[in-house]
Amino acid sequence: MPILTAIIVLGGIGILGAVILYAVSKRFFVKEDPRIELIEQLLPGANCGSCGRSGCHDFACACAKASSLDSLVCPGAGNEAMAKIADIVGLSPVESAPMVAVLRCNGTCHNRPVTARFDGPSSCAIVQQLGVATTGCTYGCIGNGDCVSACRFGALHMDPATGLPVVDTDACTGCGACVKACPRHIIELRAKGPRGMRVWIACANRDKGAMAMKVCKAACIGCGKCKKACPHDAITVENNLAYIDFNKCKLCRKCVLECPTHAITDAGFAMNAQAMAALAAEKKRQAEAKKAETQKQQGENDSNK
Repeated sequence: MPILTAIIVLGGIGILGAVILYAVSKRFFVKEDPRIELIEQLLPGANCGSCGRSGCHDFACACAKASSLDSLVCPGAGNEAMAKIADIVGLSPVESAPMVAVLRCNGTCHNRPVTARFDGPSSCAIVQQLGVATTGCTYGCIGNGDCVSACRFGALHMDPATGLPVVDTDACTGCGACVKACPRHIIELRAKGPRGMRVWIACANRDKGAMAMKVCKAACIGCGKCKKACPHDAITVENNLAYIDFNKCKLCRKCVLECPTHAITDAGFAMNAQAMAALAAEKKRQAEAKKAETQKQQGENDSNK
């Protein structure tokens, strides 16, 4: 009897609790805008925070309530998804230029030899906080992959041959999570460029030329040759470091050819800058040779007359 009584009492309490919970849920139920679910289905669901919101659900709620989408952009969703969201909420779509992460460091194992080993947690943030220097360059990539761990889209991996992270431009959404994760701030979001073509300075070293070259063979020495070569005024040199404004850059790559340390990197081109220059030089040589041959033939014809 005591056991049966306990079962009845506990069962009654459970049923009473269920009734109370049901009544409370009905009383305080908040009807959600059905458009929010539709919008959330178009979002990547990574909750990366690149939109400035706490997550994808919060972003969807903001879109449903907004009177304009000007300040609401999800890099992970892309322009196509944002256009569909605009159609759902009945607002004008806002297109943004595709962005991609680039590494402002070319300090490979060959260019920047390791001078010490850190026998501790494999974390760039911890190494930076402790002030540990595993190479002579205190500006370059630490190489422990905090950016890789931060990426929700699998767009980054560490290259064991170079010791540097590699960005998969097809998978990168430009969310900026890797930018926030890098303690040395050497990952930057830049315009993906037409057909994926872009040019940037793969260095963040602000030391003077001789000192920078001492720790890394591919360091920017702030010589300014790239700035002089640029016909579009897209390059500035401050604190011994050059920087290319991707909004002004016309992708002519004259700076790439002028850089004496090969600190300028290009990507997405069918032909590298050196091969392009060699081809242009060969075409120019052939044109000059043809012109000289024509002039010679013309001279012989004039002599015969």
